[in-house]
Amino acid sequence: MGVPPPNLESTATLLRLVRHGDRPARERLAARYLQVLRRLAHGRLPLRARDLVDTDDLVQVTLIRALDHVEEFEPRHEGAFLAYMRRILLNQIRDEIRRVARRPARSELEGDLPALDRSPLEEAIGRETVERYEAVLDQLKEEQREAIILRLELGFTYQQIAEALGRDSPNAVRMMVTRALVRLGEQLGEPPGASERTDER
Repeated sequence: MGVPPPNLESTATLLRLVRHGDRPARERLAARYLQVLRRLAHGRLPLRARDLVDTDDLVQVTLIRALDHVEEFEPRHEGAFLAYMRRILLNQIRDEIRRVARRPARSELEGDLPALDRSPLEEAIGRETVERYEAVLDQLKEEQREAIILRLELGFTYQQIAEALGRDSPNAVRMMVTRALVRLGEQLGEPPGASERTDER
């Protein structure tokens, strides 16, 4: 389902091994996050950009860049490394979109073709709102942002989010996510409380 397996080895432990040149640890860390990154990338690359690069290419480059720079990353909890990789992935997607925008269109029809594989996020809020969502997300506190990403984009349970963030109480995480969703909804122009009602289902 895209959810990381139980952490028999913590991400922090694997990162420490990778920093010391442990190749098998690097492979285990990449395998742990491969499906998660695929889910995060799914549907975010516009159709017109997919003739130049595909989602799996972006995921592979994200993993390589993240793992090649682990010495610059200090993990505070399990969810932090995922947030770090997500940032790398989104930066790559933005770069591809800018690169495609500079190229002349190959045909008049391409810009009008609908995306056939919209992400779960786009299904929920619409493609045109995703960019605004990302901007509002950046305004949240880091832990709130990570919790929202895990809940909305990856479908983590509150228990799984608590474990990823190093929190003891899933109920405390539920309250944090609910407050963040209310703020997110207000910033995106929804009536106050709309996001909270949706989250309770």
